[in-house]
Amino acid sequence: MSNKVFIFDSTLRDGAQADGISFSVEDKVKVVKALDEIGVDYIEAGNPMSNPKDMEFFDRIAHLELSQARIVAFGSTRKSNISPQEDAGLKALEKAGTSTVAIFGKCWDFHVTDIIETSLEENLNMIRDSVAYLKSLGKEVIFDGEHFFDGFKNNSEYAMQCLAAAAEAGADCLVLCDTNGGTFPSEVHDITRKVVDTFSTAIGIHCHNDCGMAVANSQMAVEAGARHVQGTFIGYGERCGNANLSTIIPNLQLKRKMECIPEASIPRLTMIALTIAEISNISLNKREPYVGRCAFTHKGGMHVDAVNKTPQSFEHIDPEAVGNRRIFLTSEVAGRGAVISKIHKVSPELTKDSPETTRIIKRLKELEHAGYQFEAAESSFELIIRKELGKYRPLFELVSFKVIGEQPYREGLSATALIKIIVDGKEEITAAEGEGPVNALDKALRKALEVFYPEIAQVYLIDYKVRVLDGKSASASKVRVLIESTDGKDTWASVGVSRDIIEASWLALVDSVEYKLIKDIESKFKAYL
Repeated sequence: MSNKVFIFDSTLRDGAQADGISFSVEDKVKVVKALDEIGVDYIEAGNPMSNPKDMEFFDRIAHLELSQARIVAFGSTRKSNISPQEDAGLKALEKAGTSTVAIFGKCWDFHVTDIIETSLEENLNMIRDSVAYLKSLGKEVIFDGEHFFDGFKNNSEYAMQCLAAAAEAGADCLVLCDTNGGTFPSEVHDITRKVVDTFSTAIGIHCHNDCGMAVANSQMAVEAGARHVQGTFIGYGERCGNANLSTIIPNLQLKRKMECIPEASIPRLTMIALTIAEISNISLNKREPYVGRCAFTHKGGMHVDAVNKTPQSFEHIDPEAVGNRRIFLTSEVAGRGAVISKIHKVSPELTKDSPETTRIIKRLKELEHAGYQFEAAESSFELIIRKELGKYRPLFELVSFKVIGEQPYREGLSATALIKIIVDGKEEITAAEGEGPVNALDKALRKALEVFYPEIAQVYLIDYKVRVLDGKSASASKVRVLIESTDGKDTWASVGVSRDIIEASWLALVDSVEYKLIKDIESKFKAYL
């Protein structure tokens, strides 16, 4: 049996059905380019019948040069009791102009009789006629057997007849769909094996994550002989999502030595996951296997010490294999090993026993006692290291700021911030409106700094969290603000603590901006050398 597994990405179709996801045509083009860049075999681009935006996208994509991926138009079998030539959905698939199409057909007898309300025989005709019609147009046809596993468990003979109808009509791949996401891995393996043993046509798998087993189910289907895997790149999808391809691909390729994408693309997995999350305007789950920020993050002192000695002691692969990186969290339980790894970014010559290291650890514990938390705010901790080592120079000086709330509320403009700063002896006064006081302050600060540091225009906040640290003080409680920022390529987090939420936000904002500027200055200096 072939060692090649064909990867079918449905981020732009199934993923677009997820809560909070809305792709523009331009977004879809960017996702296609990202997926093609790493060598995905199929990209399901949408249903041309469903909305004008998808049809516009198919017009755009027709002129896009792709290196490997095949664009797929998605639809369904013909409606009951009409010919394929009369069916509007099949006509839309033809008009989309893609060489590959995917159509779904019912494989659960309950759905046939009670949902689409037709006869079991007519449903078989619908499958057979639709596949044959699309094949007559010269299309590669992927048949998605909707609710196949539920159908098989309820009436295995009829579910297999549905696949047979598609195969006899010339379908190029029969995809077994766990549409409700309720099938267990052992069931997926055994049923897939029966299908593989029955048909000579290529077999695929399409899993949903309603029981948290979409990745495991996809893996088991491949173990049973499926060689076509459908999913979305970072698991987006209706309800609980679809099988996550950013997990499945390295599982199969690195662990099972099966070819999913070109070998050179594996180290790009993390960057592509971040890119698609950015386009989708949703933060990538930091605990995502392989590509999440926490995938290779260590906090406990014993763990950090062991990884420093032998990485495989607590890491199942090298983080760089998938383009990720190892992180040692900074906290009171982390130990000197984690702290020294941070110090080495600033002063590589220091050791765990250096007096400077002892001083930094003491300062860390003082700040954590005061309410700071650095395990999710590495940039703030790096700035503390620089300050303790005398390697910090303020890049701007705050003279004053004022934040004013506005009533009545106006959408997007509920507060105004006025800020005065000094950079190299030059004063800048700027005002900005925003959605709340922190947003207004953020905009005003960046607007003022852009005069001196144009690169700051690329920076924006992607997450803002507030936690009350001592609730007993009610509205006078101390709060911790955590801010996550990005410049489109890198992300970093900073923290501020105060009894004034605006001041805590300001402290976190300043750290975020200074961290970005310091990194840019150092990068330019290294490039000059």
